[in-house]
Amino acid sequence: MAGGLRMTRYARQIALPEVGTAGQARISAAKLLVVGAGGLAVPALQYLVGAGVGRITLVDPDRVSLSNLHRQPIYGMNDIGQPKARVAARAMAALNPEVVVVPHLQWLDPATAPGLLDGCDIALDCADSFAASYALSDACHGLGVPLISASALGLSGYAGGFCGPAPSLRAVFPELPDRAPTCDTAGVLGPLVGMIGALQAQMALAVLLGQAPSPLGQLLTVDAANWRMGGFRFDGAPEPGDALPFVAQSQITPDDLAIELRGLAEAPVPATPHARRLTAEQVATLSPAPKQRVVFCCATGLRAWRAGRALQSRWPGHIALAAIPPKMETDA
Repeated sequence: MAGGLRMTRYARQIALPEVGTAGQARISAAKLLVVGAGGLAVPALQYLVGAGVGRITLVDPDRVSLSNLHRQPIYGMNDIGQPKARVAARAMAALNPEVVVVPHLQWLDPATAPGLLDGCDIALDCADSFAASYALSDACHGLGVPLISASALGLSGYAGGFCGPAPSLRAVFPELPDRAPTCDTAGVLGPLVGMIGALQAQMALAVLLGQAPSPLGQLLTVDAANWRMGGFRFDGAPEPGDALPFVAQSQITPDDLAIELRGLAEAPVPATPHARRLTAEQVATLSPAPKQRVVFCCATGLRAWRAGRALQSRWPGHIALAAIPPKMETDA
């Protein structure tokens, strides 16, 4: 009986010549990492779980809020204040009990990324953090794990297949933007996020099935303001030679020259006890020791990246960036 129900559940996708019983077996055996449980992850999870992916590790420390509901429709009013990853895991269990969704209520950072990727066939970047996206891409690139990364803001967004045999996220986006708008500040419409999250699921399934042409090395764009879709392949994009790596707060050592770019009001507890608080003007006159690693710290990574680039233009030493959102601060 169970086998008959299983065949009925997946019959419409097994009927596709691109899937078949062998393809369904690959889907059912797959292990995925999904970073973020918000607007992009909601449709991605629904379609991946519906397709019968074997196991999903879901990483997100945030809680459901009222302003999420217009674009994250698996959550309801009764879920407000609850951990997103835990609520999402329950919703996915109701959708398809054959799929195991394991919630992790934590941030993904350069220290946690390798462990979370262990044994995974594909990673999906559904985060809303530059630092998390680059940290995940760096880890996937080093481990050879395919990465489906996406972003949606306002009325536009993209989804792309990175790492594995393809270039990394840094190869396509070597520089951080001048500003860091978010859904909170710039706004976003729910259906656009749903389209791009569903596209991530489609690309992930295509990778699992070995579809040709592969979505790895492909970027797709959606412009809902002008009703346009586009994209390009980036198979030959070179990896940047001057990339500034992200490090976790826990990876800052006493030997590092840690520079806290957040003011006292923003971060009463610095990134590390030996961190020096400096303004942008003071960073311009910074003279590190020749062999000392400099770690710039801020909330999102954007100020750290600007300071790092400025120092990199006049100093050849090792520079790293640390993004420390308020919830990650410790008293260590």
